[in-house]
Amino acid sequence: MTQKTALITGAARGIGLATTRRFLADGWTVAMIDRDGGALFAAADALQGVHPVLADVSIPDQVRGLVEDTLTTFGRIDAVVNNAGVADFGPVEDTSFDRWRRVMETNLDGVFLVTQAATAALRSSRGAIVNIASISGLRASTLRVAYGTSKAAVIQLTLQQAVELGEYGIRANCVAPGPVRTKLAMAVHSPEIIAAYHDAIPLNRYGSEDEIAEVIHFLCSPRASYVTGQTIAVDGGFEATGIGLPALRS
Repeated sequence: MTQKTALITGAARGIGLATTRRFLADGWTVAMIDRDGGALFAAADALQGVHPVLADVSIPDQVRGLVEDTLTTFGRIDAVVNNAGVADFGPVEDTSFDRWRRVMETNLDGVFLVTQAATAALRSSRGAIVNIASISGLRASTLRVAYGTSKAAVIQLTLQQAVELGEYGIRANCVAPGPVRTKLAMAVHSPEIIAAYHDAIPLNRYGSEDEIAEVIHFLCSPRASYVTGQTIAVDGGFEATGIGLPALRS
């Protein structure tokens, strides 16, 4: 079996779905992982070359099962894209420990569990790992005590994976998206916040899901064969502009 397979978590919508389509366009097969069954199976029904797996990446038994299911279906795993995540924004003093843990168990624990479960398969294929962090893991911002901390930890976890798994030919990199024009973002960002982001981003716009997917796909491809342990901010230059937005602080 020579056709390459990507395992993508959080694949039912947004960046995960865009990334799924990008891999399919290059002839890969894709195991689409998500815990939202309705959205997952609806997305998968419209695609060819995919295998949807209903699973929660924060639950160890389900993670082992989703890797086994992928290997049973496709026989190999050449890339793992740890995209599943939750966003829970709120002030430090209003973030309960339960809210903190809900963010960490998916955004950080899930990345650890899925990668660990897939490591043996990646050793066989000398495959690639791409973890999806966020610009919030590189620069502080208000209301992101749990989310930003989880994404900063993902960046450090990526370094650990790159250092420890490199001897097996496994590459591990991280993508840190900046503001992306998703349906969710457009629903929760006020006109004032949208305008403030445009002012703060050198390219003066939000990114698209497809633009993020292109970088993820590149990092999993032979074109990035000597790239590991890196975090690439796909953010229109947002990281370069300073800390925080007045519209978010008010």
